[in-house]
Amino acid sequence: MKIDWDRRTCARRGHVTYAPDEALLRARLHAETALGDVWRCLRCGDFALGAPHGSGPAADAPLVPRGKVLRDLFILRFLAIERAVRGVFIVLVAAAVWRFSNSQDAVRRLFDEYLDVFRPVFRHFHYDLDHSPVVGTIQKTFGYRHSTLLLVAVLLLAYALIELVEAVGLWYARRWAEYLTVVATAAFLPLEIYELTEHVSWLKIATLVLNVLAVVYILLAKRLFGLRGGHRAFEAERRGASLLEVEESAGVTEATAAS
Repeated sequence: MKIDWDRRTCARRGHVTYAPDEALLRARLHAETALGDVWRCLRCGDFALGAPHGSGPAADAPLVPRGKVLRDLFILRFLAIERAVRGVFIVLVAAAVWRFSNSQDAVRRLFDEYLDVFRPVFRHFHYDLDHSPVVGTIQKTFGYRHSTLLLVAVLLLAYALIELVEAVGLWYARRWAEYLTVVATAAFLPLEIYELTEHVSWLKIATLVLNVLAVVYILLAKRLFGLRGGHRAFEAERRGASLLEVEESAGVTEATAAS
């Protein structure tokens, strides 16, 4: 079933109407009924009862996302939420690393105490904790210097900041955020591929696939770096999807044909 993004958005947010000063265009967007005046919604095209939300020259009308542009906005906001969740998670990891760096010896002693307690239990199930890869990785972290752990925490915070900035920019569909997302995501793809060569997991595969799809989608849909006509073609497509633009073009065509 095809999703009608325009009507779905209007059902949630309400219609957006506008009364242009141009008589021909105004007549195409306005009608009179027994219940009162109705105006065409600039998003879904349906007529809404009541006074228009705004009026003035057609050039000053709000550019309401609709059709493909509106669908792209939904996808960008999905990516924004994913970036925000990832950024918050990385902040928590950075905070954990920082706290661990300040109490490294205490955590090591606590870990060794619990390891002594659970060693006989796991041995009963024929599992040797002393040769466990997970235990070995944790023990290696105890050998890291305090300065090294602080550096890791700072780098994690910087990465989280990039993710959060991307999230805010993508939510508001800022073009600079789209460039930042493509560049930052593409820069980390080689690292994600390298991690897969070290250890394969469904989470890593899903993250890699999502990031690759996000880069390709934003590059093509938003026409970044001059692709598919670049920014000028993107703006023309965005304005061409506006109902006011469609109605104005239709009015001009009819006037030309009549003459």
